Amino acid sequence: MPGACGLGLLLALMLLPVVSASRPGTVFRLNKEVLSYAAEAGKAPLQNALQVTVPLFLDESGGVFQPTRIQIRNVDVSHLQLTFVADFGIRLLAATNFTFKIFRDPEPLHLLLPIALLADTSMEQGSIGTPVVSISSCFSIFDKAIVFDGRNSTAPAMLAPLQSHITAVLKSKLCLRISNLVQGLNVHLGTLIGLSPVGPESQVRYSMIDTPTITNDYISLDINAVLFLLGRPIVLPVDTTPFVLPQHMGTKGAMATVGLSQDLFDSVIMLLQKAGALNLDVTAQLNSSNNPLNTSVLGQFIPEVARQFPEPMPLLLKVRLGATPTVTFRTNNATLQLQPFVEVLAPASNSAFQYLFSLNVAVNLSLQLSVSKVRLRGTTSVLGNVQLTVASSNLGFIDTNHVQTLMGEVFEKPLLDHLNALLGMGIALPHVVNLQYVNPEIFIQEGYVVVSSGLLYQC
Repeated sequence: MPGACGLGLLLALMLLPVVSASRPGTVFRLNKEVLSYAAEAGKAPLQNALQVTVPLFLDESGGVFQPTRIQIRNVDVSHLQLTFVADFGIRLLAATNFTFKIFRDPEPLHLLLPIALLADTSMEQGSIGTPVVSISSCFSIFDKAIVFDGRNSTAPAMLAPLQSHITAVLKSKLCLRISNLVQGLNVHLGTLIGLSPVGPESQVRYSMIDTPTITNDYISLDINAVLFLLGRPIVLPVDTTPFVLPQHMGTKGAMATVGLSQDLFDSVIMLLQKAGALNLDVTAQLNSSNNPLNTSVLGQFIPEVARQFPEPMPLLLKVRLGATPTVTFRTNNATLQLQPFVEVLAPASNSAFQYLFSLNVAVNLSLQLSVSKVRLRGTTSVLGNVQLTVASSNLGFIDTNHVQTLMGEVFEKPLLDHLNALLGMGIALPHVVNLQYVNPEIFIQEGYVVVSSGLLYQC
């Protein structure tokens, strides 16, 4: 959208989602370090927006009204400053130089007109939970026009009325253009509430629930995170732990500090579990090399298997998670606890599978987090040994010590591959279109995670 890049960077960033403390939460804090970056990126679109049309000037210096065409040849924003205004919004201060060409006889006249622009931006919550921004006040301060035609001549008699004409036109048009530029961001900022995939057939959507909190050092916003399964919202537990992001967290000088509460992770894991995305079937081809997942290998530990299956047959492990996995955050440490239920099956004569035995499994995983563009991704590795107990058996007594090594070998790698592929999809961090996190650092704290990052906004 025209004007959505550059000048809109700060407004787009400051309206990223934050979830309130009573909900599965994310706290987004846009720090003042982003202001200089946003101001530099905003110069070009502001210059384009200020290229207005000036109507004809009626020159009466010769005693007869003579229509004179005026053209803005160039707008140079030499300085653009953005500052947070506590409890209000953002203040824009721009120093600009307008170059005009006045088409008059016998030679055209060239003018340089310095103009200072001051605008305050406020924001509200839209009716559908989207950010709505607007200009609350705007002023233009005009300096004296400078004539330059290569001969260092003095201003002609028409200069004073000419500047008055230009000033009268630009006073209304410049602020209107700035207002339109900001208003045009509202469609762009509406991408905040778009659905972002969390896993197969599951998504997350953010929407505002409150006005932003603004200080002289940062700006933050409260939103609600709604998780969807098959296009329908799911009901989350209401007894969530209050989450408050400490004021001084993350890397010093970072543009953005994002706090992600453990409640949000718990809710996402619960969503994946409800969707069945954490379940998997482990199979292998009988003739594949070094394949222990067959009746012949299992029969070495369980004689009844060897008796029922004299010929090698492939096995099937059906891994199901009935209990919701548990995420735990401790300082510099994140873990994921799983309790899968594993059924061991073998082919029957009628091409179906027959049940052999089942296992209750407990596995602790180390969880490593990383950020790629706008997504927080995870990878896991096993901590300690996988714990197995026999839940039931059609083969009589089974000594778990005999199957521990075999099950660990055929179970651990497929489970990790499956989890890492799923967690590798990641969950979208708060963002709008064209925004990316750059050079992020992740800090694990008691009960929450902090992403401290730079930001990149591209069109």
